[in-house]
Amino acid sequence: MDRAPDDHARGVADRLGGDWPAKAAETIESVVDGVRRKTTGPAIVASRVLVYGIVAAVLGVIALVLVLITSVRLLDTVLPTWAVHLLVGGVLTLAGAFCWTRRSPRT
Repeated sequence: MDRAPDDHARGVADRLGGDWPAKAAETIESVVDGVRRKTTGPAIVASRVLVYGIVAAVLGVIALVLVLITSVRLLDTVLPTWAVHLLVGGVLTLAGAFCWTRRSPRT
């Protein structure tokens, strides 16, 4: 006598335990999550660092320009215009000269 397909499936389920489909699904899900975490995790972190770094750099440049403009306007109320231009130009020239000395030599 041949058994029905349902009887065969019930026999396999009884031997493996009644909860085997849930265990198999959990195992597959954990393996897929592990692979995804190891492959896309570092890429997501790198892209976030890149984007936030660019945003911070742009905001820093904007803040520096605004501080420079504000300082020129405030100094212009206290000093004559030529003195303000001389002072700001001298400070920026010194900053540029310092950066020039810190550059790496050409190979």
